[in-house]
This record gives sequence, structure tokens and C-alpha cells, in this order.
Amino acid sequence: MKRMGTWAALLAAAALMSGCMSTVEYGDATSSKPVSTGFGSSDLQQIAAKMVDSLLGDEMLMQDIGGDGPPLLIVDKVKNKTSQHIDTESVTDSIRTKLIRSRQFSFQDRTTEAALQEELAYQQTAAQDAVAMGQQDAPRYMLTANLSEIRQTAGRVRDVYYKFTMNLRDLKSGRLLWADEQEIRKVKTRAIIGG
Repeated sequence: MKRMGTWAALLAAAALMSGCMSTVEYGDATSSKPVSTGFGSSDLQQIAAKMVDSLLGDEMLMQDIGGDGPPLLIVDKVKNKTSQHIDTESVTDSIRTKLIRSRQFSFQDRTTEAALQEELAYQQTAAQDAVAMGQQDAPRYMLTANLSEIRQTAGRVRDVYYKFTMNLRDLKSGRLLWADEQEIRKVKTRAIIGG
């Protein structure tokens, strides 16, 4: 009997230890299955793809702005108007990357402005053929974006609504040339027991 008790204790300890062990494996980077109501990677991919497709799919806009070759565009950092910490630079990078791959625009990168100023200052002291400060091409268009959310909770149900809005402005005239928005809604129902 004492021997069975020892075996039972060992089996229980082994089961407990195996329950505490975790595993790591590769997941599908394009998976769209949400794991929470928070803004996740699949949301980022979905929004970046749909918004850029919408912009590039506007045939009249593309004819108007693409007359003399790819126009110079600035993509401003996405503004986070949610209650969550969201890496908006990553969202901005995804949008810019998709636009660059389209070859419809040329770009200036405002996120590296400090490094650019440092390089230009270095060139002024180090080289005869340095690029003069302020001599870079002026952008013609600016792309801006906002991410906002509305949260509601009722009993066991949490509902989170995200809205992503993007605008293309002509910097010369000040006109808003294009705008679109994408919506994502996530609903979580807590389990009755243990939720």
C-alpha cells in the first residue's frame, strides 16, 4: 500500500510538472484568428492591405497625381487614439512598404528626420559636394491616419470597435484628395465559470 502511495505521488508530481512546462512553436504570421479584443497583428495586416488597395484602386486619383511620374509623398505616423499601447510605427511601416512596392509614389521618410539632419550637418563640414540644408525635394502629398476605438461592456460581453481612417492631402493646394476608413469589431463573451 505504501508503494502505491509513492507511485501515485510521483505520477501526480510528474503531471503537475508537465502542466507547468510551456512550449513555443511557429505560428502563421497571416493568421486572422483573434486571441483577444486588443488590436493585433492580423488587424494591422488587414488594415494596411485594405487601405493601400483602396488608395491605389482609385483610378481617377491615380491618373490625376501620377501625370509626371511618381509624385513625392510623406506618410505621417499613424495617430493612436485608443486606450491601448499600439505600435503605430509598425502600422505606418506596413502602409509605406505596400505603397513603395506599388511604384506609384516616391517617398520622404520623416521618421528618420533627426538622422538626416545629422548627416547633412556632417556633410557640410566634411565634403565639397555636400547636399545643402533645405535643398531636398519638397513633397507634394501627405498621407495621414488615425486609429480610434469604442469599448463597451455589458455583463459577460465585451465589444470593441476599431476605426482606422486615412487621408491623402495635396500640400500645394491644401485640398483633401482621398479618404477612406476601415472598421474592425471584436466581441468577447466570458465563460460563466472561470471567465
